[in-house]
Amino acid sequence: MTGSKQELVTKQYQNASNLNARIALHQRFSTNHYGWWPWVFDQFDLPPKAEILVLGCGPANLWKENLSRIPSGWKITLSDASPGMIETAQSNLARAERPFRFQVVDAQSIPSEDQRFDAVTANHMLYHVPDKDAAFSEIHRVLKPGGHLYATTVGQRHMGELGAWVNRFLRAPSSAREGTAANSFLLENGGPQLQAWFSDVRILRYDDDLVVTEAQPLIDYAMSMTLPELTGERQAAFVHFVEDEIARTGAIRITKDSGMFAAIRPAVDGKIQDC
Repeated sequence: MTGSKQELVTKQYQNASNLNARIALHQRFSTNHYGWWPWVFDQFDLPPKAEILVLGCGPANLWKENLSRIPSGWKITLSDASPGMIETAQSNLARAERPFRFQVVDAQSIPSEDQRFDAVTANHMLYHVPDKDAAFSEIHRVLKPGGHLYATTVGQRHMGELGAWVNRFLRAPSSAREGTAANSFLLENGGPQLQAWFSDVRILRYDDDLVVTEAQPLIDYAMSMTLPELTGERQAAFVHFVEDEIARTGAIRITKDSGMFAAIRPAVDGKIQDC
């Protein structure tokens, strides 16, 4: 990731406001009513007593939404590279009747001893890490042999209609936004990256789509991406563009392509194969 892209990511996630705008769209208009957060929690295959490191915890929605399901024997450290996100996570879990540990952590340099954790989770964040090999090495190091990595991400088709739709408004070619950070760790290409460090790498997909029937949540989502083209007069024009599109079609269907890699740290140290 170039310096300018890293600065954009830092600006995007200095607090939870942009992320919350995106989460709100999914919560209101997803067709899968079971919900993303319970589904993610369902995938955890851990013993009643376990120590867990959460990388990129964001506002801690996963843990807030599943509080009643967390075994009393789990010790959970919620971490994020953004101090603002950590503050929000602490606020969201302030009334939880269980202890959580909070820490600002760079996934490329985890401040923990070797083989400490039974599991590491990384939720929609590995594609933002500039040196993913360093992050995989660190995750491997802090996991116990046989420990689990659970890493959520998106696929190539995720929100594709929205990207094409914004490009249509901007009169930009569809390829103009293909070089996004998310492309560096997708459901399609993340497996080989993980297989260099972990064994039994599996892909678990979450079946869902969006059917958006209101303009404002979609506008808020697009604005949360802090696109430089959508400022000033163009922002006002974009609002009218979205409102007209919803009025004309009644609803906009958007493909969601999300899921999780589940992997295991093998007993041997270091990479387990060359990629």
